[in-house]
Amino acid sequence: MTALRDESLDDTEALLSILPPHIYQGLRRSERVHDVLEIVMDLGREPEARFADSELVLSNVPVSFDEIEHVISRISAFGEDNRAGIERTLHRISAIRNRAGLIIGLTLRVGRAVYGTIAIVQDIVESSKSILLLGRPGVGKTTMLREVARVLADDFRKRVVIVDTSNEIGGDGDIPHPAIGRARRMQVTSPPRQHAVMIEAVENHMPQVIVIDEIGTELEAMAARTIAERGVQLVGTAHGNELENLMQNPTLSDLIGGIQAVTLGDEEARRRGTQKTVLERKAPPTFDVVIEIQDWNNVVVHPDVAETVDTLLRGFEMAGEVRTRDEEGEVRIEQPRLEAPRSQANGLIGTVDPRISVVRDNGHAAQGVRIFPFGVSRNRLEQAVRELRVPVTVARQPDDADLVLTLRNYYRRKPEPLRDAESRGVPVYVLKSNTTGQMSQALASVFNLTTQDRDPTTNALEEAEQAIALVIDNSRTMEVSPQNAHIRRLQHQLAERYNVGSRSRGKEPNRRVKFFPREYEELL
Repeated sequence: MTALRDESLDDTEALLSILPPHIYQGLRRSERVHDVLEIVMDLGREPEARFADSELVLSNVPVSFDEIEHVISRISAFGEDNRAGIERTLHRISAIRNRAGLIIGLTLRVGRAVYGTIAIVQDIVESSKSILLLGRPGVGKTTMLREVARVLADDFRKRVVIVDTSNEIGGDGDIPHPAIGRARRMQVTSPPRQHAVMIEAVENHMPQVIVIDEIGTELEAMAARTIAERGVQLVGTAHGNELENLMQNPTLSDLIGGIQAVTLGDEEARRRGTQKTVLERKAPPTFDVVIEIQDWNNVVVHPDVAETVDTLLRGFEMAGEVRTRDEEGEVRIEQPRLEAPRSQANGLIGTVDPRISVVRDNGHAAQGVRIFPFGVSRNRLEQAVRELRVPVTVARQPDDADLVLTLRNYYRRKPEPLRDAESRGVPVYVLKSNTTGQMSQALASVFNLTTQDRDPTTNALEEAEQAIALVIDNSRTMEVSPQNAHIRRLQHQLAERYNVGSRSRGKEPNRRVKFFPREYEELL
């Protein structure tokens, strides 16, 4: 990993110099100049300085119109978002207006470029995955975002474009602050145009990475998905403290795949042990990774957003990967935990934190096989285990596994965990695609099961999932075996989940489902 410097580029004096003299002197006397977060000036009230742990009255004299005008005359013009700045700095001045439009209050936020803030998640930043940062206001999301842009542009020589709506990332003025390094900055004339500038950045400037602060509208969420689908790494922030906040936000839930209500048939509901109407993820998430920032030394990482969302929708409580950074700069990682839902579906599955084990119908734990999924969706593996009712424990470390499941493209590269497993004589099962059907076939092989051991619905959905995988991988149409109306409906729902087109063809009893890429829809 690239060594990062725990330094701060602090130009607090530039902000203090615009204050009225008696307010400036009040802050100077506090001897905490370099710890101040905000200075608040409200008409007719005493000015205050805000710190992380306290507040300080800077003068006993109430703020006057003249003092507010003193500050306004020394900064740039306010935009539609009532924000202004000081050229070549990262400071932000926000205005409060009365009903007549006159400014009667100011919040002067100190902007600092702090180097080293991404050390705790630098491996994720280097992975080229799209990353969404969450956290409460003032926790340091924008500071970390700025550092991400600099590291990717300078250390990894990537083409980085920052879409800077309020000039908060790159600073005020036409020349961006040196804290963003070689990254380029596109300013936004007004906040409602942020989504348009996001698309313009992709279409006109060939970026490898786009950095965007405060994704907050449906149009911006749609623009983010468009960018991610074009293969551009997206790093952004959004409103919310935790991933579950996004799941409950209808405007922003698309960033993590969107949530929809699905009505199951009677047979499928009985098989799952759930109600007929369940919540499922609509599409692949826009962001691969979500990072919940508590502070620069404490974060919670969800490294596979799709898996986390699916797990939460199934009723399990999924804790993320907890990362802490100590005073020596060492990063400690606590692996995520999966906790059982409050009510079990049908008595067949029990959970042991942090692993999942299958339990037989009599309630006694079976002596099973420990499987480590390398590059394979744990969520889908768990689904295959439930459907086959085989005694499997999902191992969290390859050293604990009796066998390893992986994908063909991973096996070809032979990363270290796979080489180590083979050197220890641990069998490695190679799947063609990351589907429940492929995993079911592997499990059936391990436990010497035949298709007669499974119900027809499971076999039909497995066949459909394999066909959908071929549609996605090869952009071709695929048909599956004839099925009854109930199973065909489940196959259509599966196609919707993977964003693949589907239609029923033929006449009973040979009516079957045909899958095809969405772009073929108008041609078929």
